Amino acid sequence: MNNEKLSKKDLYYTNDHEWIDFQGTVAFVGVCSFKLLGFKEIHQVTFNEPSGFKKRGDVIATILYNDYQVEAHMPVDGKVVQVNDTLLPGNSNNLLRYAESSGWIAKIVPSQPYERKDLLLPKQYQMNGKDKYAK
Repeated sequence: MNNEKLSKKDLYYTNDHEWIDFQGTVAFVGVCSFKLLGFKEIHQVTFNEPSGFKKRGDVIATILYNDYQVEAHMPVDGKVVQVNDTLLPGNSNNLLRYAESSGWIAKIVPSQPYERKDLLLPKQYQMNGKDKYAK
């Protein structure tokens, strides 16, 4: 089981409800709990080619519950060096309980570790969500 702690000091979000936590030359990526609304449990997390170079927007994992399917995308260009083995069959619900902490999906090495283009700071993400989803 992987118990890496996330510092959340250099945290950013995408408009598609994914997050990235930069930690020096590596980063952890995951999906926000908002993206998993409607999921009562997670039946399966499937990793797409779990290692290697990916471009921003490439699908890194698919999360399944009944007829619901959500894709997790790379927030930046980089290389996937590890997937979160706590999300393997039998433990997938950790993603629901800890979506924005230990529920990270992949550990990556960003090709440009200081590039933040098209990423939102936590305050921007919260304001964006309130504006976009207000009724």
